[in-house]
Amino acid sequence: MAQLAYRRVLVKLSGESLAGPRGFGLDFGVIERLAEEVAGVHGLGASLGLVVGGGNIVRGTEASKQGMDRVSADYMGMLATVINALALQDILERRRIETRVMTAIRMEELAEPYIRRRAQRHLEKGRVVIFAGGTGNPYFSTDTAAVLRALEIEADLLVKATGVDGVYTADPKRDPAAQFIPELSFQDALVRGLAVMDANAFGLCKENGLPIVVMNVNQPGAIARVLAGERVGTLVR
Repeated sequence: MAQLAYRRVLVKLSGESLAGPRGFGLDFGVIERLAEEVAGVHGLGASLGLVVGGGNIVRGTEASKQGMDRVSADYMGMLATVINALALQDILERRRIETRVMTAIRMEELAEPYIRRRAQRHLEKGRVVIFAGGTGNPYFSTDTAAVLRALEIEADLLVKATGVDGVYTADPKRDPAAQFIPELSFQDALVRGLAVMDANAFGLCKENGLPIVVMNVNQPGAIARVLAGERVGTLVR
């Protein structure tokens, strides 16, 4: 087994990251590339959990803004995360990586219900576990689900895989003067109002001392380099 700075990690993938340039639906070329990243991490011998969003199919908050009941909209978003998780599982298993999808909403025909001890056992056996269905409750984001699952499986690190290189002083897509921040504390992020993740999720990380790396998922080998202890993206601790 390689020398790893972090032996158990939870990676949060946005639903949009599975959509590719189109911005909606599933781009299987992109998912294949993400599967390569996961395979690289798995090959290092690290325990790996994944939480995937559903924004490429339906985003609950957006649907509710258009007049849909918020609870129904959020449940639709949770179902979208299950679709994404099953797509990821299929491609990972084609690469002979043993994978389990666990859902916060019971649907045994498709996936296992989330049970903490069972998830830990899967990880101990070297399986990749994809956590779907968010927290199983409306009004909570998949960021919050990712932090909850990371804490429950006793992950050493939460990786937020995004489309930008890390945390900036402003949105780099809108402000060319935005400066990259390689490292900051939880307190600094709060004081400066930097949007690392939603407030509930970020508060849980701060309260429990769970470090976060925000990095660009489009950089080949980036997640494996993070686990090996290289400085990639922004470290928040």
